[in-house]
Amino acid sequence: MIPVFAIIGRPNVGKSTLFNRLTHSQQALVVDQPGVTRDRQFGQGYIDDNHYIVIDSGGIGENAESEIDHAMIKQARLAMVEADIIFFVVDGRQGLTSIDKEIAKELRKQSKPVFLVINKTDGIDSQIAKSDFYQLGFKQICPIAASHNRGINDLLLEAFDSIPKQEEIIEPIDEIDSKTPKVAIIGRPNVGKSTLVNRMLGEERVIVCDMPGTTRDSIHINMQRMGKSYTLIDTAGVRKKKNVTDVVEKFSAIKTLQAIKDANVVLLIFDARIGLTDQDLSLISFTVDAGKCLIICANKWDGMDADDREQVKTQLGYKLKFADFAPIHYISALHGTGVGDVFKVIDKVYKSAMTLMNTTDLTALLESAIEAHQPPLVRGKRIKLRYAHCGGHNPPTIVIHGNQTDAIPPSYEKYLANYFIKALKLVGTPVKLICKSGDNPYAGKRNILTKRQIHKRKRLMKHVKKG
Repeated sequence: MIPVFAIIGRPNVGKSTLFNRLTHSQQALVVDQPGVTRDRQFGQGYIDDNHYIVIDSGGIGENAESEIDHAMIKQARLAMVEADIIFFVVDGRQGLTSIDKEIAKELRKQSKPVFLVINKTDGIDSQIAKSDFYQLGFKQICPIAASHNRGINDLLLEAFDSIPKQEEIIEPIDEIDSKTPKVAIIGRPNVGKSTLVNRMLGEERVIVCDMPGTTRDSIHINMQRMGKSYTLIDTAGVRKKKNVTDVVEKFSAIKTLQAIKDANVVLLIFDARIGLTDQDLSLISFTVDAGKCLIICANKWDGMDADDREQVKTQLGYKLKFADFAPIHYISALHGTGVGDVFKVIDKVYKSAMTLMNTTDLTALLESAIEAHQPPLVRGKRIKLRYAHCGGHNPPTIVIHGNQTDAIPPSYEKYLANYFIKALKLVGTPVKLICKSGDNPYAGKRNILTKRQIHKRKRLMKHVKKG
């Protein structure tokens, strides 16, 4: 049995920093500002041969007035229920607060082992920091400095010592299958990304609110459907750069772009009632440049009349010419219309991205493409493309060898890429072409004439002078 550690506490006490230390990663967004973490974040870690699962949660505040505050508290309570051991994080510099006392009361109701983790004790006496928190009544008190990685190992060792022997770890955590597709869900704020994630999971896994910017971090969620594994990545909405002034939003946008690069399949969600905006096109362009599989999802399709739907389809036709390989799906995340079919498209797209290609077939397709449309002339000489072979997957990479390949215009490369996509019946994935030229065997060599050739040249030059 793998133990589960939940990190609970008020805002801005260093919960996400501790989460990153425990998981040996930078998975959680860390900013010196309260309320950055909102959804539950799951991660894996280990110490020696002991493996564990960590849950990061949003800060529990004193006055939960807004809808998001209530949702964050709900997420934190779910983390408490799912955990085997609770790490109650407090700020050693600020001392005991009324919010800490209220959280301690709720933790006592859980009847689970609670470790009082006093963070930010670097530079101060740990015994003095402890003295202020003894009145909470917790036996296990661990002073740490998460930002400096001090006391983390001692905390973990004490946590594992408190687990009964019959529950000790005897098997390592099963690693995620390398064939499991990572699906990043991207788009502008408030287009229904988190709603779609909850609909795909069949539970309220992430916070959903009508206010834009609810999701701030990239949340990785492992799931299974009909015997197949997926990793969903819910990302923060990305606005135009000129409209972004908040520091947290800037970091959220960076995490979203990192999620696109880490993903195998990207689902771009846009509001069908508003249409495809310039910001959506920028995200699509970034995805195409990153060479990722792409699926376009028009959300909030329900309730639109026939004329509006036809107008949206027409708009997609002329705006997505640069990404015409991407399938377009029409869904309603709120009501679930068409969401089940999205998994079929994901499977088809991921299969296309991992297509096996052999040299014989690729060379035959290259010859067919050249026969249908010859490469252009360069300085009076025809570009020669000799053979092609596979150079990688996700995206499918094709290496073409020939002469003067550095002079191939982008239009002809686009023609070849589209030809391969159609011939190989690829869906939702771009094709990356790498053109290589062979070395000229006569480069740098001087042609030495024989006596007969010299005599012939002199005789010809006489006729030239006479003319």
